[in-house]
Amino acid sequence: MTHSHLKIMAYVIFIVTVLMLPLALDEFWLNRTAKYLIFGMLGVAVSLSWGYAGILNLGQGMFFGAGAYMLGMSLKLASPTSLEQGTESPIPDFMMWNAEPNAVIDLCCINSGSFLWIPFQSQTFGLIMAIALPVLFAWALGSIIFSKGISGVFISIITLASVLLMRLLVVDNQALTGGFNGLTDLAWFTVFGYEFDPYSVTTYYLVACSLIVVLLLTRLLINSRSGLILQSIRDDQNRAKYLGFDAAAYQTFFFCVSAAISGFAGLLYVITSEFASPTFMDLTFSITMVIWAAVGGRASILGACIGAIAISMLGSSVSESELFVESWQAILGLCFVLVVLFMPNGLAGIAHGLCKKFVARQDDKKQRNEQNKAEELTKGGAA
Repeated sequence: MTHSHLKIMAYVIFIVTVLMLPLALDEFWLNRTAKYLIFGMLGVAVSLSWGYAGILNLGQGMFFGAGAYMLGMSLKLASPTSLEQGTESPIPDFMMWNAEPNAVIDLCCINSGSFLWIPFQSQTFGLIMAIALPVLFAWALGSIIFSKGISGVFISIITLASVLLMRLLVVDNQALTGGFNGLTDLAWFTVFGYEFDPYSVTTYYLVACSLIVVLLLTRLLINSRSGLILQSIRDDQNRAKYLGFDAAAYQTFFFCVSAAISGFAGLLYVITSEFASPTFMDLTFSITMVIWAAVGGRASILGACIGAIAISMLGSSVSESELFVESWQAILGLCFVLVVLFMPNGLAGIAHGLCKKFVARQDDKKQRNEQNKAEELTKGGAA
C-alpha cells in the first residue's frame, strides 16, 4: 500500500463518517455539527491560502462575514416581520425601530440607504453576491498587494487592517446593517418552494455535501498544473518569475478562490444559524481560523479541515464548562503555541510521518520476502 493509497483512504473515511453522522445525532446536534463542518470549510480556505500559496491572511473573517451578510439580507427581507406593509421599498424592521411613526418611507429610504436592499428581494441575487462580493474584495486587495511585490508579515498586517475596517463599517452603519445587533429574525432558506429547516437532516446534508465538494475540488485544484506552479511560487518566487510565470496573477487567483470558499461558508452558516453578526469579522475569529489550520496542518487540506472541526468542537465544549468558561480562549492560544513549537506541521504532519513509516515497513517486509524467495530458489537449484 502506497502513501497515495493511504491518503485516499483518509478522504474516504472522513467522507463516510460525515455522511453517516445523522444516524447517531438528534436535531440539536445535527445543527451544531453542521456548524462545525462549516468551520471545516474555513479550514480548507485558510490551508489553501496559507499552506499552499504562502499567504498568511489574518482577515479571512472579512470574506466569511461578507458572504453571511449578503444572503442574510435576502433572508431578512423574506421574513414577514421585516417588511412594512403597503410600501414599495424593502424596509427591514430594524430601520424603523427608531423612526417617527409617520415618517415618509421614501425619505427613510434615502436617509438610511435602504435602496441598497432592493436587489436583495431576490434570494438568487443574495446567493450570487455571497460569493461575488468576497471574490471582488479579494481581487481588489490581492491585485494591489501582489502586483506591488508585498509579501510576508506585511500581507498579514494589511489583511488584519482590512477586516478591522470592514467590521467598523458594519458596526457604525446601524441604520443600514443593524450595527452590533446584526441581522436577526431571518426567514428559512428556500429553493423551489422547499424550506430548509436549520435543524433538519436535509440542511445537514446540504452543508455536508457542500463541504465534501469543496474539499475534493480544492484537492483537484492543488494537484493541477496551476496548483503546482503556485507551490513553486511559494517556495521560491524569484525562480518562478525567471521561468516566466506571472506570480502576482497566480497568487491573486488563489487568494480569490480562498475568499470564495469563505464566502460560501458564510452563507451556509447563515442558513444553519439564522443570523448574521459583525462578530464574524472580529479579529479573534480570523486568528482562530489560523489556529485551526495550524493545529490540523496548514499544508494539508484534509488536515486543516479536521483541525478546524476538532478545535471548534473542543472550544465549544470547554467554553460551556464552568471550570474553563473564563479561560477557554487562553487554552486555545496555548494549544496554538504548543503546536507551533512541537508540531510545526500539525496533526497532518504526524499522520504523514506515521504513514511514511508504515509504507517503509511494508516495503522492507516485501523486500525481505523477495530475498527469502530468491535464496530458497537458489538453494533449490544448487540441490
